[in-house]
Amino acid sequence: MKQDVLVDGRWLMPPEPMEKVLLALDQLRPGQRVRFLLHREPHPLYGILENMGYRHQTHLLPDGCYEILIEARGACR
Repeated sequence: MKQDVLVDGRWLMPPEPMEKVLLALDQLRPGQRVRFLLHREPHPLYGILENMGYRHQTHLLPDGCYEILIEARGACR
């Protein structure tokens, strides 16, 4: 199993979190996924991911931040 690629976008000013997560997606290797942390839910990102062929799962963390797990649509975990 490959490690997740962590992108911590908490408390960064837009558009830096979006830029960081898109750059991480470009560098993913087969079997990897991005674990994206953000202090608000990134609704605009969801449509971009869909158009790029990625799926995501969003979880609200106990500290009030969001964890978004992103992987290629055909990836098996």
